Amino acid sequence: MRLIARYAKELEDTFEIITVYEDETQREVVSKEHPHIKTLAKKHPAAIWFERKMHDDFGIIIEDAFDKRPLVHQERFPRDVHPLRKDFDKDTLQEAEYLPYKYEAINGDGVFQVAVGPIHAGIIEPGHFQFSQAGEEMLHLEVRHFYKNRGIEKMLEGKTLTEAKPIIERISGNESIAYQICWRDIYLQAAGQELPMALRKRHAFLLELERIIHHLTDLGFIPNDAGFGAALAYGSKLAEDARRKMQEFTGHRFGFGSIDFTNHFIDTASAKEWLRELENSIAFFEDWIMDIPSLWDRFDTTSALALQKAVKYDTVGVVARASGLSVDRRINDFYLQHGFVMASEVSGDVGARFKVRLAEVKNSLGMMEHFLEEDDTTLEIGNITDGSYTSFTESSIGELFMAIDIKDGLIERFFVRDPSFINWQALHIMMRSDIIADFPLINKSCDLSYAGNDL
Repeated sequence: MRLIARYAKELEDTFEIITVYEDETQREVVSKEHPHIKTLAKKHPAAIWFERKMHDDFGIIIEDAFDKRPLVHQERFPRDVHPLRKDFDKDTLQEAEYLPYKYEAINGDGVFQVAVGPIHAGIIEPGHFQFSQAGEEMLHLEVRHFYKNRGIEKMLEGKTLTEAKPIIERISGNESIAYQICWRDIYLQAAGQELPMALRKRHAFLLELERIIHHLTDLGFIPNDAGFGAALAYGSKLAEDARRKMQEFTGHRFGFGSIDFTNHFIDTASAKEWLRELENSIAFFEDWIMDIPSLWDRFDTTSALALQKAVKYDTVGVVARASGLSVDRRINDFYLQHGFVMASEVSGDVGARFKVRLAEVKNSLGMMEHFLEEDDTTLEIGNITDGSYTSFTESSIGELFMAIDIKDGLIERFFVRDPSFINWQALHIMMRSDIIADFPLINKSCDLSYAGNDL
């Protein structure tokens, strides 16, 4: 039974713990005086971050926990302050005593530690990686993030769904359309309405456009991290062309504000011409890149994630599908009727993740032609009803899960689980026996979000 998310919300005198699995959702209520719950980490290692976050956010004690260190809170954050509690007052927050973070490490003769980040030598987001090394070989990696934590969950409390949208769509730039579609589905549930097919097609078109922009970027950067810079130049050109199309279709390079209930005009003839040109460019790129033995010598067998481990760590998205795990929220009637075919590999290495992205770009281009139609359908949204709502979307990184509780028309609790939050926890098991010089290649082959993870 695949673990999707585990989170808490505060009720009047209790905390409710919600554990979302693929086939069911379990709820547990604990008192505020003794907020203790059992860990799930023995069966689901990915539960560790969820549980550490619950302790940081609410002060909930995880019994039998493997890891009781802070997750979101940095060294000078007060240990007895829990920001998602209703009585939290940001105006009284004071800097606390510096408490060093105790990293996991392997010790022994000839073993040493290498710290990478959170500030890097490129234009990327902050994240820290702590390696235990024996020579060039990586023995262990600990991922430590949340330097980009913006307090999104707390920020959205007390807002209407409409007021929350500009924030939600900016949580992670690579996944803006996906986040907006999750928001859209929750809005429709709360209003008790169905989305017209014309609008659904338009939104799916933009979601697949977002996917190919992200994948094209990766298809250039992954070979670059193996020393083949020509691929970066070609992939970046294709990605930039696609990004400009996003601006042409939506008015914004990242598609901010584009998922609503009005079917904005897209020039279908021009769009189809561009799609065919991109298909030809991808065919050339594939023939070229697949015939470079020195490149595939770096890709093949590097950072292999076995299917058994992919299942154990509840991985999602490209990472999961490259290991043979069939996890994709597009496996539904709507997508299947428009030509969706799930891309999958079995070796679970850098090469497999590269091939999955390449196959997904080609499949997305085919579906986008089916999604294009000229239609001016709009939907008038009625009043929303209080309640608890959830939604899923397959972002360019993987399965995105969102939950919103609405009370008196306002957001009472906002929770989102970016696919990166799951997959970052599996990164360390992809490193063993590889050399540290391959770390940039391995990291880029997963290409996870820092902002979406950190909130």
